[in-house]
This record gives sequence, C-alpha cells and structure tokens, in this order.
Amino acid sequence: MSSSISAEMVKKLRDRSGAGIMDCKEALTECVGDLEKAADYLRKKGLATARKRAGRVAGQGVVQSYIHMGGKIGVLVEVNCETDFVAKTDEFIEFARSIAMHIAASNPLGVLPEDIPAALLEREKQIYRDQALEAGKPENMVDKIVEGKMNKFFKESCLMNQLYVRDTNLTISDVLNEMIAKTGEKITIHRFARFQVGEDV
Repeated sequence: MSSSISAEMVKKLRDRSGAGIMDCKEALTECVGDLEKAADYLRKKGLATARKRAGRVAGQGVVQSYIHMGGKIGVLVEVNCETDFVAKTDEFIEFARSIAMHIAASNPLGVLPEDIPAALLEREKQIYRDQALEAGKPENMVDKIVEGKMNKFFKESCLMNQLYVRDTNLTISDVLNEMIAKTGEKITIHRFARFQVGEDV
C-alpha cells in the first residue's frame, strides 16, 4: 500500500462508501488521500458504471419486505439485477432491505416523477399557483415559483431523488449507483407498495 495511503484511511472510506478495498485504495490514491474527494470519486465511478449498464436487461432480483413500528407500517419492494448469482448475495438482499426500510420511513409517492399520478401533480401545481397569487406575486413570476416548488416536491416525493435516511449526504440514486459499481450489474428499483394501518380509513 502506498506510504501516504494508510490502511486506516482505506477502512474509513470503505465504511463510508461500502466499496471494495481495491476501489477505495484507488480512489484515495487518485485524490491524494482526501477522503471527501475520494468519496465523490467513487460516486462518479458508480454513475459511469450505471450509464454503461443502462441498456442491459435486469430480469433477476428479489422482492424484499420490511415491517416497521410493531406491524403498523409494511413495505414490499422489487429490486432487479442482471443475474441470479447477484440476486442471491447477502449484499444485494441487504441493499433491497435498506431500500424497503427507507420507503417505510420516507413514504415516497413513486420511484420516479413519471410514477406520480397526473391528477395529483395538477392538484399540487394549482395549490402552488393559488398560493403565489394570494401572496400578491406578479403573474409573470408565478410560473417560475410553481416550477421551483414542483422541483422541491419531486425531490421530496420521488424515491430516487430523496435523501437516504441512513446517510443524508446521499440520495437514493447515489446509493443505487454505488451498488451498481460494486456488483458491475445493472440494478433497478422497479416498484414498491407501502401499507400503513389506518391510512385510508
């Protein structure tokens, strides 16, 4: 190991990113021992791997469940990958479980913006428009205000845009890309269902 990159530094980055020892060592060497930059380096590497894998078919995977708060909240999530081999690994199953736990805690409305019903989006837009007009904002600024509030709404309501409950420095998209980099396979969070006792009563 390079004299400037200690085993302790590699361990710190590994604990933080979940990446392999060799990837952590490479990232720290590239970033001259800067932990923050090395974490970003690994994230970008994950993004690059994700882009390369985008056209591949993820036909394997797991349906993972999570029950929270003494049975008051339950989640089922389907996470897909390319091979049955990866789907059966403890790391992949733990990843799917972490996503299910996040969904239980953060209650997203869909995986991506296009998963949110159009009627709900229209209702949100109308509320933001009415609020802006009631606040006396000029008509020519209202559309910009609505657009800004809708971007915030998507950030809070779409699973892929949400900040990960276990590490709010990362979005779910970042966590997914890190998993793609680790496995070398295309991985997708396909769909989920969240149930809460008394929610629709």
